[in-house]
Amino acid sequence: MKMIHCADLHLDSKMDANLSSEAAKIRRAEILQTYLDMVEYAKTHDIKTILIAGDLFDKKNISATTKTAVKSSISQNPGITFYYLQGNHDSENFLDPEDEPENLKLFSDAWTYYETDGVVIAGVAFTKNNHGTLWNSLTLDRSKVNIVMLHGQIAETDGRPGDENVNLKALKNLGIDYLALGHIHTYRKEALDARGVYCYPGCLEGRGFDECGEHGFVVVDADTKTGKVTSEFIVTGRRRMYEVRADISGCMNTEEIKPRVREALADAGCTKADLVKLVLSGEVDVECEIEPEAVRAAYSDVYFFLKVQDQTSLKIDPAMYIGDVSLKGEFVRQVLAAPDLSEEDKNRAIRYGIKALQNEEI
Repeated sequence: MKMIHCADLHLDSKMDANLSSEAAKIRRAEILQTYLDMVEYAKTHDIKTILIAGDLFDKKNISATTKTAVKSSISQNPGITFYYLQGNHDSENFLDPEDEPENLKLFSDAWTYYETDGVVIAGVAFTKNNHGTLWNSLTLDRSKVNIVMLHGQIAETDGRPGDENVNLKALKNLGIDYLALGHIHTYRKEALDARGVYCYPGCLEGRGFDECGEHGFVVVDADTKTGKVTSEFIVTGRRRMYEVRADISGCMNTEEIKPRVREALADAGCTKADLVKLVLSGEVDVECEIEPEAVRAAYSDVYFFLKVQDQTSLKIDPAMYIGDVSLKGEFVRQVLAAPDLSEEDKNRAIRYGIKALQNEEI
């Protein structure tokens, strides 16, 4: 029996932390389409079960377009059974009970069990009311293949009431073959115990620069004859998120910086479809003219989205300013001696101060 395990789709996410309203609108539509493509993958590969381990949506209020698309993806595919475990971002009920398709299976705050073709799918949603009582009430038949769905952060304890902790220690040796998790946005698969594994599929597409790298879903294959469960990570996504670091040590101006940037972007393998955060790093002279916006403008048409962040540090020899009687020398000495400024703030203050002293735009 083959299943798709996905989670953390965050449909209808605002996507406005970095993107313009138009670009954010495009990304919302693309992420919804990636979900629909996953359903199409299930049809094409004769997969009749889809496990959604939480955060299908990003917020409680769902747009009519997204609600209709998700409902149609379920109701128009009666040959696929969708097991939907709500996460901390999900609406309590995105469909009215009378509108729920027969092939949509839900979970509550108590363990719910579904069995099909010798495979048991069990799941429960975390609430403050069931905190600390879940593990003792989980009952599994060790002679069957057991899939358990949860949405939370793996831990070795239950934590405090309200924490969505997946207590791995308490779940060991209960007969779990595959622990289908959601909440962490990167793919991760590790052994749970001698019998089973736990797995986060990650999100289908990265939405921010803390979600760089490959994303997708997991195809789980449960062999009821042997009891063996295997899985494969399937990469999806129309665009990828990249954080690229360009060392510009020794450069003095934008024209000298550009070749370093071009080389770093080429080495990273970014394409025109991608979203890129370019980080300028290295040690530069105090007189170096860094214009992040000028660098961004040079490549803004090359990628779907590009932001430039200056994380360089100043190469300053305090000895050079000991005998400097100029205003610049006095300014640098005062900043370097400031006890309440971090090194990052000192670098920024010196750079902006020297620009101001030279009547340059800050």
